[in-house]
Amino acid sequence: MIRRLVAGLAVLSLAGCFFPADRGRVVENRLDGLQADNQKLRTELQETRTKLEEATAQLQTALDQLDRASRTTGANIGVKVDTALQDVAVLRGQVETQSVKLQEIETKIAAGPSITSTPEPRKEEFKRPDDPKEFLKLADEKAKAGEVATARQLYAEFMKKWPRDEQIGEAHYQLGESFFGEQKCREALYEYGKVIQEFSKTRSAPMAYLHSSECFKQLKMTDEARLALEELVKSYPKSDAAKTAKTRLADLRKKK
Repeated sequence: MIRRLVAGLAVLSLAGCFFPADRGRVVENRLDGLQADNQKLRTELQETRTKLEEATAQLQTALDQLDRASRTTGANIGVKVDTALQDVAVLRGQVETQSVKLQEIETKIAAGPSITSTPEPRKEEFKRPDDPKEFLKLADEKAKAGEVATARQLYAEFMKKWPRDEQIGEAHYQLGESFFGEQKCREALYEYGKVIQEFSKTRSAPMAYLHSSECFKQLKMTDEARLALEELVKSYPKSDAAKTAKTRLADLRKKK
């Protein structure tokens, strides 16, 4: 029974759509894309500037040739002047084209998203307790105060800083509760799954089962929802959560 329940949690975990790391990668990919776009524009800008300088130099040479041709005497003076005029016209067109392109690129760079202006994620500016119990207490207080993002950040920091602390299971449970309160069941189930599989002796383990059942129900995984209740009653028969589970199981039997 417990294996099937854990399998249900594992399937949701393997789906991968709710891991915080995935959201982090989306941001990183977006920043990488912006950096690539900026670099491409700057490279194009440099190339355009070079072409403009070359075209301008060629135009000046053509103008000098036109000036010399206009001072030439002889039968072929008309041909020389016409040729020089054609060269000047072509080069002026190239200069104008490169100038317009240069202005467009500069406008894009000025108006485009700037990597340096992108705000970087940072820790909330307040003192963190050095004691793990006080640290977890602070996270719980932030969660109760409705500062969910800050609470989640603190729970994550707690797990990283004290991975073997006796309260680690509670940190996972409370993190799951922060998602459960927003009806983000997949995220919640991932954390509840951690409690059920790795920290079954933590005091909130019975509630992890109970809320897992509710999440499975919302996801229309009715068999898993029932199994969570049955395992809760079996593993924690004297808990308050088990009393609720018994009532819900009785209701399910009546509906059959």
